[in-house]
Amino acid sequence: MSVTSLVCLVGATGTGKTAAALALAGALGGGVVNFDSRQVYAGLGIVTAQPTPQEQAVCPHSLYGYLPVDRPVRAGSFAAEILARAETYRSEGLVPILVGGTGLYLKSLVDGLAPIPDVDPRIREELARECASVGSPVLYARLRGVDPDYASKIHPNDPQRICRALEVFAATGRTLTWWHGQTRRPEGLRALKIGLRTDLATLTPRLERRIGLMLEAGALDEVRLAYKGCPHRDAPGFSGIGCPELLAVLLDGLDMAQARADWLRSTRAYAKRQLTWFNKDGDIAWHDPADFEGMTARARAFLESPA
Repeated sequence: MSVTSLVCLVGATGTGKTAAALALAGALGGGVVNFDSRQVYAGLGIVTAQPTPQEQAVCPHSLYGYLPVDRPVRAGSFAAEILARAETYRSEGLVPILVGGTGLYLKSLVDGLAPIPDVDPRIREELARECASVGSPVLYARLRGVDPDYASKIHPNDPQRICRALEVFAATGRTLTWWHGQTRRPEGLRALKIGLRTDLATLTPRLERRIGLMLEAGALDEVRLAYKGCPHRDAPGFSGIGCPELLAVLLDGLDMAQARADWLRSTRAYAKRQLTWFNKDGDIAWHDPADFEGMTARARAFLESPA
């Protein structure tokens, strides 16, 4: 059986995954594949911290900025796309290097996908209408009553995942947490998980500086243009942190200073959830974000070891 070996680079937002990925790709002869659920959206490269065009020119990059703002990300189809790109890289003699901070998507890829039946589109449409009417926090409260374990892993302002969890429960009578317990690990796949170690106290000032740099780079104009092309506040692409805050400036007249404070608070809370998630994964090998030499040595040993 052919075995696909994946080097997966994980860590909380703002820990330096892009720099580490470029270093690994250069040392190993690799290509980068995105598994972050926010960085897939076209026209939102700044606010979702996608690698810049200059960074993407250093080595092959896949699955960044390719999805329209109004399209939801589905774990199953996204995982299939990731594996397809990884196989393409491998056929070209490149080492697939998966990079991202969305732990649920990496788990779906490495541990297998839950066999969730198709959901009646009418259920999905009804939940989407309700979400647009009452707001995602109301549905999030409902989800906490139905599936508190899954609710604890997502944000109250993430309508895409909230509605997905509720529609699965409505259609099957089972929670997403239950379905995720039915997964089977895919055959012919082995993965090394390298994590970038940090703590919230160290990360917070970095996140604050990054928000400032995003605004200097034109994040507000970027969101303004994206909204002009898709004037729907609850579009899946606008659920990523930074978009709701900047849309509040553009549409509600929110003061930019308050928007920045809200943005930092939301980003910090997200980073905390990411750190909690990844710290529970005993398969992650942790490195300092600047330890490119150590990460490279670990990846080489993994790739050279028997499958």
